[in-house]
Amino acid sequence: MKGFAIVLSLSATHAFAQQSSATAPADGVYNLLVGTYTDGGSDGIYVYRFDTKTGSVAPVSSTKTVNPSYLLPSRDGRTVYAVNELPGDNGPADQRGGISAFRFDAKTGALTFIGRVSSEGNDPCYLSLSPDGKYLVTANYSVAANPGGSFAVFPLREDGAVSEAALTVHHAGSGPVKGRQDGAHAHSAVFSPDGRTLFVQDLGADKIFGYRYTVDGSRGLISPTDTRYTPVKAGSGPRHMVFGANGRYAYVTSELTAAVEVFGHQDGKLTPVQTVPMAAPGFKGKVGGAAIHLSPDGRFLYASNRGDANEIVIYAVNPADGRLKTVGRQSSLGRTPREFLIDPTGKWLIVGNQDSDTFYVFRRDAETGKLDANPQKVAVGKPVDFKLVPAL
Repeated sequence: MKGFAIVLSLSATHAFAQQSSATAPADGVYNLLVGTYTDGGSDGIYVYRFDTKTGSVAPVSSTKTVNPSYLLPSRDGRTVYAVNELPGDNGPADQRGGISAFRFDAKTGALTFIGRVSSEGNDPCYLSLSPDGKYLVTANYSVAANPGGSFAVFPLREDGAVSEAALTVHHAGSGPVKGRQDGAHAHSAVFSPDGRTLFVQDLGADKIFGYRYTVDGSRGLISPTDTRYTPVKAGSGPRHMVFGANGRYAYVTSELTAAVEVFGHQDGKLTPVQTVPMAAPGFKGKVGGAAIHLSPDGRFLYASNRGDANEIVIYAVNPADGRLKTVGRQSSLGRTPREFLIDPTGKWLIVGNQDSDTFYVFRRDAETGKLDANPQKVAVGKPVDFKLVPAL
């Protein structure tokens, strides 16, 4: 199996937790969890109360943990998982990142540390839950060529704690962009809507790797699909992926070229459909495609572009063929909009500016997809991820 290697840990526990989805009305009060980089004085994870009726945001609590740059609440909202993105650009290459688990009280907004395990790689930057809730998956970007990009699979215990990795998969490959594609860099790991395929976007290798996920283990927990990977344009650097609700189309941000790639999806196979640029016509500055999300009704797709653009690009989605049409763009009102979210009502979009120490709450027009130009501003150090948990 050229292109990757699989390492199986026999010491991992198999006391799995089946997690149930927390059902809550879309319109109401939520806990807004904000992940940050902590090298500028930030505590780590911040919790706010967010009212979807008014868009108001009020601080509740904060919890110290190192570089929680990506967060993932459990489906019942009782546990919050966070990467500890280490060692970073200048840290020792032999330092591994971590995955931390916290018990979360949705009523008070308090986070209580449960434990931390090694991410089995460098610079973990993404988390996903398996469809059955038994496993947590992380993508390890790895700035350093050794150990290089990988992803790891962790069994979850009944109390929400993360067990040691049961499986680690290392990618191999490179691309033409020197300094960014000298080796593999796994940037996200996303399950298909039917739960049968795990797609791992590798920025360094210019490939979207596909793996079968077998719940009963009859074909192994994780195994390569027949096609193994989908190549993308050399030098594009695939970063994040999102699926339409019916699973027929997938959308991927290309970080290095700042574009959105549209793919048809069927039975774990991706077929290229369209490439749409993020930058405005004639734009000459630096770019950096990042996050990507669909509106709750699936009519609009949003993607963040960093570099000198620093904006949210808005696309209308053609439901017949999945194709995109650019319909607007909105400044993030700061520098480096790494991640954002759209609330369940579809009325609000929250985006963080990593290098301006702010995030903004934009009112969203559900009919046009456009964002109001006068959002609420909140100051916090290096905000880079946002998740919602219903308040009790």
